[in-house]
Amino acid sequence: MCTISEQWTLRDAIMSEAFSFTSYRLTDHARLEMARRHITEAEIAQVLAAPEQIERLRPGRIVAQSRLPVGEPPRRSLLRVVVDVDRQPPDVVTAYRTSKLQQYWRRGP
Repeated sequence: MCTISEQWTLRDAIMSEAFSFTSYRLTDHARLEMARRHITEAEIAQVLAAPEQIERLRPGRIVAQSRLPVGEPPRRSLLRVVVDVDRQPPDVVTAYRTSKLQQYWRRGP
C-alpha cells in the first residue's frame, strides 16, 4: 500500500504526464488479450516507458497510450495500455490497438 505522500506523488506524476513505468506485472488477462490482439511485450514496454499521454480512468486505474506504426505498409494506430496503479508493482490489466485516434487522443492542455 502506498503512503499518502507516495499517492500524491503518483497522482502528480500522472497528471503532469512526466511518468514512466520501470516495473509492472502483466496479468493473465492482459497476456491472453495481448496474444489474441497480436501485441508484443516489447510494444507494452515501449508505451509504458514513455507514454505520449496518460488518462485517469478512475481512482487507481489509468490508461497509458502512444501512437505506434503497425502493419505493412505501416499505418499509425494508438496502443492503449490499461494499468492498475494502486498496487506495487502496477498491474497491466489489458491492452488494445485502435485506429480511432480522434476518439481517444487528447489535443492541447
